Amino acid sequence: MLPQKQAEEAIVPNFSETENEARQEELEDEHSMFNVKSFLWHGGSAWDAWFSCASNQVAQVLLTLPYSFSQLGMLSGILFQIFYGLMGSWTAYLISVLYIEYRTRKEKENVSFKNHVIQWFEVLDGLLGPYWKAAGLAFNCTFLLFGSVIQLIACASNIYYINDHLDKRTWTYIFGACCATTVFIPSFHNYRIWSFLGLGMTTYTAWYLTIAAVVHGQVEGVTHTGPKKLVLYFTGATNILYTFGGHAVTVEIMHAMWKPQKFKYIYLLATLYVFTLTLPSASAVYWAFGDELLNHSNAFSLLPKNGFRDAAVILMLIHQFITFGFACTPLYFVWEKVIGMHDTKSICLRALARLPVVIPIWFLAIIFPFFGPINSAVGALLVSFTVYIIPALAHMLTYRKASARQNAAEKPPLFLPSWTAMYALNAFIVVWVLVVGFGFGGWASMTNFVKQVDTFGLFAKCYQCKPPPPPTITANATITTHHH
Repeated sequence: MLPQKQAEEAIVPNFSETENEARQEELEDEHSMFNVKSFLWHGGSAWDAWFSCASNQVAQVLLTLPYSFSQLGMLSGILFQIFYGLMGSWTAYLISVLYIEYRTRKEKENVSFKNHVIQWFEVLDGLLGPYWKAAGLAFNCTFLLFGSVIQLIACASNIYYINDHLDKRTWTYIFGACCATTVFIPSFHNYRIWSFLGLGMTTYTAWYLTIAAVVHGQVEGVTHTGPKKLVLYFTGATNILYTFGGHAVTVEIMHAMWKPQKFKYIYLLATLYVFTLTLPSASAVYWAFGDELLNHSNAFSLLPKNGFRDAAVILMLIHQFITFGFACTPLYFVWEKVIGMHDTKSICLRALARLPVVIPIWFLAIIFPFFGPINSAVGALLVSFTVYIIPALAHMLTYRKASARQNAAEKPPLFLPSWTAMYALNAFIVVWVLVVGFGFGGWASMTNFVKQVDTFGLFAKCYQCKPPPPPTITANATITTHHH
């Protein structure tokens, strides 16, 4: 009996101490922005959220957008980017409104979120009930799972352009082990320095692609035949839908802010910055290489190997590691809540508890090593619901009653002041994404995906690698002599 009592006594003061520490830390954060720890580690300002959104929105997609342009043609490529970019900003705004609504209602009931990270499925649960929670959880987790898988495949695909002594599958094993270290990063508060670096890296890579393509000039006999086939057209469109659907982690990023109300337009500002990276780079690479891109889903594979390209590859690798953490962290939270470890203070204990999340991701990356087609499939089947349809429907249902609209924590925005206009816009998004994104996009990307599996097979050792050169040279030589 005695040891138990001692243990109990030990727990109580510790708990209040940790609470005090947390409060103290918050105060320090607010007052001393120059404190090194808070400078590098504790991010919760509007700027941090902007960096998180912007660096999380484009990572590997920068390298697949020229491939999408080759499927869509230049004009459609540019128009789809602007269209989906604005649509994505709007649904991110809706998610932020619903989060504020949920949090306001809960705080009226004196619920504290001291050691708890609010997630999207909990917002849906609180506002619309358990069925919505289940749908939100299923789509979000599957999307983030495949998002993480894509980052791993992309790591292997990129490093191969610098060092092809190992095949891509071996590189996937190595990067899986590296990315597993993200289990030690507690929450989105702690991504400040990473988001900042991540955005710098994508900015460098985007401008490298643009300048390198312009300097390289058009390849001999370049053709720009897109759009040629419906399957390719809708696959390309869905990849762009996926590009601007990076906000499955919006709620977690908002929750890490000191004043989440400020989030409203942050996503739009992040998207506008992202346009300055994606539009020039995709257009320039497509202009230079044209239809060659149809067989090269990674833009690096066509550009000449030099120091600038290697630097871009290495920066993208580091960025993928960061994006892997971004996509995995919400999964870690869900898993911690399932096994009852979410309140645990010890970083090491939590890291151990999170490991089972990384293993299936690693395994899937080895089974399906083609990220271009996966991007489109994930875009059509998961992003369409997670990021566009569910938020728009949830907003319509949350505010369907006049009383809910009167007591709304957030009124409609200045540029769209009436509830009716908001309803009309949300209804349009739901129908458009269902028909074009999920319907046509799902059909096209699954057709493309199955074709890749048939061509390369599962567990492909080295997907889209160049065949070894010596045999082709000898074959050519024999043909020439024979001809003479």
